[in-house]
Amino acid sequence: MRISVKRALVAACAAVSVVVVLSSCGLSGESDTGAAAAVNKFASALSRQDGGGAAAFTTAPGQAADALNATLAAMHPQNVSFEVRNPVEYSDGTASFGLKSTWTWAKGHTFEATSNGTARHLSTGWKVTWDPSVIYPGLPAGGLLREIRTDATPSPSVRSRNGKVFMYLQPVTEIVLDPSATPNVDASVAALARVIAPIAPLITPAVIRDQLAAAGGRPIVTVGLRDSDMQVLAGDPAKVSGVRVNKTGQLVMADRRLNSPLESGLTNYWQAIRDATAGWQVQLVGPGMRPRQLAGDQGPAGPNVFTAVDQGVQLTLGDVAVEVGQPATVMVLDAVTGAIQGMAQNDYAVDRKINVDAVYPIGSTLAPVYDAVSRIAGGSESAGAMLLDRLGLGVQFTVPGASAPTPGQAGVTTVDYRPGQANASIMNMAALGVALARAQTGQLNSVAPYVINGVPTKVVGGELGALDRSLIDQVSRAMTATAKVGDASDLTGAPGLRALVGTNGPQGPGWFVGIQGGKVIVIYTEGPKSGTAALQVAQKYFRIK
Repeated sequence: MRISVKRALVAACAAVSVVVVLSSCGLSGESDTGAAAAVNKFASALSRQDGGGAAAFTTAPGQAADALNATLAAMHPQNVSFEVRNPVEYSDGTASFGLKSTWTWAKGHTFEATSNGTARHLSTGWKVTWDPSVIYPGLPAGGLLREIRTDATPSPSVRSRNGKVFMYLQPVTEIVLDPSATPNVDASVAALARVIAPIAPLITPAVIRDQLAAAGGRPIVTVGLRDSDMQVLAGDPAKVSGVRVNKTGQLVMADRRLNSPLESGLTNYWQAIRDATAGWQVQLVGPGMRPRQLAGDQGPAGPNVFTAVDQGVQLTLGDVAVEVGQPATVMVLDAVTGAIQGMAQNDYAVDRKINVDAVYPIGSTLAPVYDAVSRIAGGSESAGAMLLDRLGLGVQFTVPGASAPTPGQAGVTTVDYRPGQANASIMNMAALGVALARAQTGQLNSVAPYVINGVPTKVVGGELGALDRSLIDQVSRAMTATAKVGDASDLTGAPGLRALVGTNGPQGPGWFVGIQGGKVIVIYTEGPKSGTAALQVAQKYFRIK
């Protein structure tokens, strides 16, 4: 009886156009040569993120490979899993199946989707009938899925000490030159330089060629331009062979007259906030259609970054740093709090990659400090080292918003009780100046310089702390003498100045550490007669501050 019923069912099914299941077993069996085996191999390859391998099991390997690889690349998952569901094979040489995909990324982000597909039995065996919708329902030809980062709005801004916007996110167009995309690199270089000359006259063909040489054949960003800049170009840069334009966003100075080495550190800190508050989104995109969100999450915007930067001081320092034709870097701090109010350097210093963390020879600059430390320490190396640490000389600083840590330099040591060829960073000298200035106001403890309000500076290699009154008095007398009758005595416009001035020989570098008008001024110069250059920069500061 059961046999006759089964035969009746088969006969009934044979009468319809799509024949019912003949076989759906052996899903995981590698020996299975049916539709289920082909679909499983297709899914397994996708789970390995092998788009080309998966495409080999489709009816259109070329088209499928392009589409699958595009989605895998755009989704860039940490892991992905494709699971075949309900495969059904029919007697007319076709089959159907479901496909569940699970995409995962860092921080527990997950996206799941279910799609359907069909397969056909060809002379070469069972193949998945290629259709983009097998990746995701409704995905059009030429379309893909993508996972993107999202950022909350409004974007945080960087504020100066009076609360005004100092830096903010601005649309920027990057002008990129790819030497491999032009048959005549020299012609492209010359043409691009002509196009950007009205807004970037200093980016000459020679400069661009130097950039290309340094990049070793890779594409270079010749310049980043704000939207208003694009209006004054001498042509369309995209029409230059080998040039493409990328639209992006960049943290830029609100006042275009300003330029500072602090930009890099502040941008890094701002970016860390953006990264911590970033969201994510999975989108379906296709030709001629707006991206459609399929999944994602976005939290609130991050806080603004409030700094100690004084825009007026920063503008002054920008004019001061260009006073000499050799590397010069200048920093100004509040003499009581250690707040960094501005920092600038000229192009020569930028080319030398001078920063606040690298250490440089101090030469004779700290002779008055060493003399006083030697007298107070009475020959005790440990006591001398402690005194130097508390002055900010024997320690290392990492200042959020200012630091750009550099690798250790072989054979180079920072200031200690045995000066010899001692070295110090610009930040060491800044901390020393602040410690001396604070002590003269009765605050006998040192503090670390900082630039972002409420964000502490990391101090390693020793401890700041209580200052010796006798040591401070001795150093202060020497600094006063330097300003009145010594190397800094020719400076004008600086009533009450106390200064440390020195060089490391005829080839420099040269230093100036001054305390005047509630501020600490640190100047570092390099090259021949750098001591004189440091004093020139100092005079320019006192003349226009």
